[in-house]
Amino acid sequence: MSLPELREIPAARRCLLHVCCAPDAVVPFRDMKAEGWEIIGYFYGSNIHPEDEFCRRAAALGFLARSEGIEVFARPYNPEEWFARASVLAAEPERGARCTLCFEMQLRAAAEEGRRRGATHLGTTLSISPRKDAALISRLGREIGAAYGLTWDDRVWRKNDGFLRSLRIGRELGLYRQNYCGCLYSKPEQKTGPVSRNQKIKGECLSCPNIIPSGNCLPTFSKAKF
Repeated sequence: MSLPELREIPAARRCLLHVCCAPDAVVPFRDMKAEGWEIIGYFYGSNIHPEDEFCRRAAALGFLARSEGIEVFARPYNPEEWFARASVLAAEPERGARCTLCFEMQLRAAAEEGRRRGATHLGTTLSISPRKDAALISRLGREIGAAYGLTWDDRVWRKNDGFLRSLRIGRELGLYRQNYCGCLYSKPEQKTGPVSRNQKIKGECLSCPNIIPSGNCLPTFSKAKF
């Protein structure tokens, strides 16, 4: 699949925004658009387990991308790559060394995409969550951004009622909101299960016009297959 041509825009306003999930992206998408940013969204996703949960979140993000008119690129789903590094830290508690590694992997992949696409800034939606260590995320973002020649967009999105706004807007849009961070080690087994064929999920597939594979084509999936 050929990648779309990039538009000529003022480079100083082009931000590669790492997106962890659709509900966490609504406030950054809208606020940055209002500020005049050109946003390039990037979805890593290989930390998410199981694959049907990845499909839920990707479908919701595809729906949001179309709704907000923002181009989002997705890394091909490759959980084996994530487990190869994270499994050695399986015994670590939540918010420990494993989470730090996961943040680093996601932000580094986003920075690689940002440099390839001519971005000058790197940002993330991660800091909208009250459960995430914003200081750690900012430190990693600055270090990784500098290594790739990108300026870190240093924001704590949960400030100024950002998290509450994300809840409200997500409900208004009917976005799927997950009940765990994403990885196998954070998964509350008693609350999750396979996707029901009758369950309605906002969105269609990763091959829709606004969410595009950044490397090899991702498998196509739609709510008809769930």
